[in-house]
Amino acid sequence: MSIAIAKNHMAEMKMLGMLAVLDKTLTEATRDKISYTEFADILLQAEADYRQERKTVNRIKAAKFTVRPALEDFDFTAKRSITKAEIKEIYTLGWLNDARPLLLIGQTGVGKTFIAQAIGLHACASGKSVLYMSITALLENLAIARSGATYLRYRDKLAKFDLIIIDEMGMRNLTATESQDLCEIIEERSINKSIAFTTQLPLAHWNEVIPDTVIFDAIRDRLEHSALIITITGETYRGVKARKLASKKRDL
Repeated sequence: MSIAIAKNHMAEMKMLGMLAVLDKTLTEATRDKISYTEFADILLQAEADYRQERKTVNRIKAAKFTVRPALEDFDFTAKRSITKAEIKEIYTLGWLNDARPLLLIGQTGVGKTFIAQAIGLHACASGKSVLYMSITALLENLAIARSGATYLRYRDKLAKFDLIIIDEMGMRNLTATESQDLCEIIEERSINKSIAFTTQLPLAHWNEVIPDTVIFDAIRDRLEHSALIITITGETYRGVKARKLASKKRDL
């Protein structure tokens, strides 16, 4: 079989990883006199790597992140309470593998959303399916699904993700129906999936936005005893930026 025909077969069978490295591998195989087995191993590994990369890309696309930060870029020069040990604990994904919730608590601008989306990206790269959205988007989607008679289908869709990240919990008051929806989602995910929240409100203060005492107690109970809770205090993003700008002006 000629090289051209082999390439056509690879393209038709969508073995694009193999196709991308074929010419280079042939050149190296001739030069280094590698065995047929080694040659096949190189092509198969290239195909496996390509497919894994495509799966990761698709998981990231499905997650609907608003930005794509990396934990390596987190600014530890800022005067914040979160430590490298806490970042490492989050990064290991042990809490996710154990189906535990994650709560990132702190005022606006201390890096909660940055960390949450960076963790989501890392989870996608680790083979986990992730969905990111604000609390407002979640509740609006549930309301639209309920009005369109697709509520159960939407709930089934949510249940398939290994991790759901809900940003800005506490930014708005929840109705009784919304509170019940949130409670049920948390309950469903307490079995073998994880949920993460970013919020300005400590868990004990969620009753400020969840009016039903019974539902609030149920949510608090499901999160308080199993969640990895990280409270972040200190400089905000704008404060750090202002300090760095002031430093640059002094150096001029």
